[in-house]
Amino acid sequence: MSGNRAGWPLTLALCGGSFLVLLDVTVVNVALPQIGSGMSAGGSGLPWVVDAYSVPLAALLLASGAIGDRIGHGPVLRLGLAAFGAASAACALAPTIGVLIAARVVQGIGAALMLPGTLALLVESTTDEGERNRLVGRWAAIGGAALPAGPVIGGVLVQAASWRAVFWLGVPVSALALIPVLRLPRAAANRVRAGVVDWAGAALLGTGLACLVTAIVQGRDAPWTAGLLGIASLGTAAGFVAVERRATQPLISIPRAARGAVATASGVAGLMNLCALGSLFLLTQLFQDVHGLSPLLAGLATLPAMLPLPLLGAPAGRLGARIGVWRTSALGLLVSAAGFAGIAASITGPDVLFFLLLWGTGLGILTPAIVSAALDAAPDAPGTASGASNTSRQTGGALGVAVFAVVAGPAYASGFVPRSTALFLAGALAFVTAAALCLVVGQRVGGTARRPAAGTTDAAAGS
Repeated sequence: MSGNRAGWPLTLALCGGSFLVLLDVTVVNVALPQIGSGMSAGGSGLPWVVDAYSVPLAALLLASGAIGDRIGHGPVLRLGLAAFGAASAACALAPTIGVLIAARVVQGIGAALMLPGTLALLVESTTDEGERNRLVGRWAAIGGAALPAGPVIGGVLVQAASWRAVFWLGVPVSALALIPVLRLPRAAANRVRAGVVDWAGAALLGTGLACLVTAIVQGRDAPWTAGLLGIASLGTAAGFVAVERRATQPLISIPRAARGAVATASGVAGLMNLCALGSLFLLTQLFQDVHGLSPLLAGLATLPAMLPLPLLGAPAGRLGARIGVWRTSALGLLVSAAGFAGIAASITGPDVLFFLLLWGTGLGILTPAIVSAALDAAPDAPGTASGASNTSRQTGGALGVAVFAVVAGPAYASGFVPRSTALFLAGALAFVTAAALCLVVGQRVGGTARRPAAGTTDAAAGS
């Protein structure tokens, strides 16, 4: 590859690292019924198997990118890969649900350390602009494939071996990815920028998110504790805003004129993942516990919903360039809303697969458009706008699993199906409301999106 100092081993390692991080967002879902029965995990335990990974990933993404900029992405990525591999082994060997959840926290921290560095080192590995765009496109396509691949890979591993195999997968992959990163020239791995890391902002963001998710999960079993944690999350949110205003280099720094549009785009992106990952949490249990499918068939049944995300990235980007990213986002939201309503109407019948495809098609249109909307709103701060969008999506995913799990209750309960139906209808209503908001904001900001670099918006599909 012309101008590429590291060659295909590093490219494969960095793309594989990104795939692994995003795969673990969804690969565990199919294994949840087996984990619940094998470890006697209660209704509040299973959501934490997912959220113990998602919460630190969401909370530490911005800080991890800043740390990599200051001390070099190579050391941060190496630490992340090592932590992820060790935590994956600990998850696979976990004797109790408590140990599994603790190991998932470490796995999420490792993932947050890995993800920003995989793209940064890939971009820095070549001096040729055309080659750089091609590398970013490969990174985005491989990362985007992780979301649909997760339930299928999880189903294969659970059915062929056990739920523990889902976690063993991360050990050899992270070890193999670590080898080319260790061989990376020191000057390339340790490239740094002057500045400081907003440690206080990072700590408050992580603490607040953890308090909020715990409050939601514990709301039914321990309402007083949940209430106190909810108050704590509000306090940390206020503290985060105050710290960010005084920080010399805050985690999130958006020009005043762009804040409204970036906040709207990030909010819609968070809502998208909240409903997507919350729904996926329910669907994998519905397919196994209600429809009676095997883990493999349950994983395959989610493909109609997940496969459009990586496939529609480029067409959606072209549509956004033609009619504007806000209108494209509204279109994606409305298509997904129709899919949600259809899923609610056919939740126990075979027609649900068609509506899953409709829902996923809407997500495939929405994802690159809403990411581009954030970037276009703050063209002078693309890194910060992208970081805000990424953090919102991961935060939304963590909250979605918690909210959907608490409202629907355990899959064996008699009210699981009607409550799940209500949640899908609520998702449809929320998406219609968000579509109207996108049209209003688009009318205010005007214009159409600039054409993004190859593959950059596709990456959002998997995250």
